[in-house]
Amino acid sequence: MTWRSLPGLVTLGLSSLAAALPASAADAPVVAIIIDDLGHALDPGLQVAALPGPVACSVLPHTPSGRLLAERCHASGKEVMLHLPMQPIDPAEQPGVGALEIRQARGELLQRLEAAMAAVPHASGVNNHMGSLLTRHLAQMQWVMESLGAKRDLFFVDSVTTSASVAWRVAVSNGLRTVRRDVFLDISSRPEDIREALTRLKNEARRRGFALAIGHPYPETLAALQTELPRLRQEGIMLVSVDELIRRSSTESAPWLVYSSPSLPVSRR
Repeated sequence: MTWRSLPGLVTLGLSSLAAALPASAADAPVVAIIIDDLGHALDPGLQVAALPGPVACSVLPHTPSGRLLAERCHASGKEVMLHLPMQPIDPAEQPGVGALEIRQARGELLQRLEAAMAAVPHASGVNNHMGSLLTRHLAQMQWVMESLGAKRDLFFVDSVTTSASVAWRVAVSNGLRTVRRDVFLDISSRPEDIREALTRLKNEARRRGFALAIGHPYPETLAALQTELPRLRQEGIMLVSVDELIRRSSTESAPWLVYSSPSLPVSRR
């Protein structure tokens, strides 16, 4: 279905769009996919910008190609996000220039956040890069979410790099549009493992109505997406922007949990 196939659609308000869609499309399970870590190299980022459908491009600030890729992804109609570096548990892991860290006072941390936002033009949302240490701390997450909440057009995605992350719940409590990552596509670079992760993503979307995946600009990941994304509609699943996924998931509850003994990281940094 194309926009032109809906007679009179241009006369409808946004609130009437769901009613104009066929029931099968309006009720279909939806998935969104974010490709992280863009900015260090130009060519992989351009390949992400050329992927079919509304794949989100999450760009690291202060990287050699970050600003250019944000512009290119935006020009290609892709959703641009800030991939915000945050301190991981493992000190051997280097989150990158301008990372938000536990040792920083509120003023310094927010200055780094503002500098990161300025380095990635067209960003409509933010997700954490690494951050398995910082995202488990209530005070620092409150500072971040208060600042993002003041920019009312932004959303936040918790990459869930630790099971003890409080980022999503703090985002909810501050009124941000927000969602959590469900699947990492490429913890393994083996093509069969990436395809299996895509299957888990689709199954989760069928179960709950929506699901979000994060991947990276690896050759194996991009090859799998080039093949599999065009098949989603044939399987009864719609690929949507992260912003649209958050709208679809807005009824998900956010019970507050107090972590007295945070667990170890469960996924990527």
